[in-house]
Amino acid sequence: MRRWGKFLTIVCALLCCGALLGSASPASAAVPQAKLVGDGRAVAPPSAPPAVKAMIEAANRIRHRPYVWGGGHRSWSSRGYDCSGSVSYVMHAAGLLESPLDSTGFMRWGGGGAGSWVRIYANEEHVFAVIAGLRWDTSYSEDGDRSGPGWSEQMRPTGGFRLRHPLGLLQATPLQ
Repeated sequence: MRRWGKFLTIVCALLCCGALLGSASPASAAVPQAKLVGDGRAVAPPSAPPAVKAMIEAANRIRHRPYVWGGGHRSWSSRGYDCSGSVSYVMHAAGLLESPLDSTGFMRWGGGGAGSWVRIYANEEHVFAVIAGLRWDTSYSEDGDRSGPGWSEQMRPTGGFRLRHPLGLLQATPLQ
């Protein structure tokens, strides 16, 4: 009789787990993808949250600025940006970051794991973001012969990076 009780408990637990896993939450649903237009700028999907649209607009403003180590850390307006300065810039424009972070700061920023609209990949030496399906990065780019931040439709290797996401994205108030 004890065996049947234990067996029924396990079966009930598995059924409950299956029911919970089977119900998709909005956060796990696929999000529409941003698109790259002819000149290499990104266009946000119409259904993107205001914070995501603000990130993409901000990234387009500094796209193709030169890579400058430490760029974007003393002032939001800089002649050039490094990896963490460019990611900080777009998070700030979305109303999600008050002051710039370096790549190690992004390793602890926000929440752990992937977000549905935004993913931050950070390690001790580099940080990049995936925003509405497009990679925002200062390296591994197909965006012409240049240095500095730019968009890519191709993902890069992520081994050794911590995956983070911004908290409060859907409630964030983008800066004007």
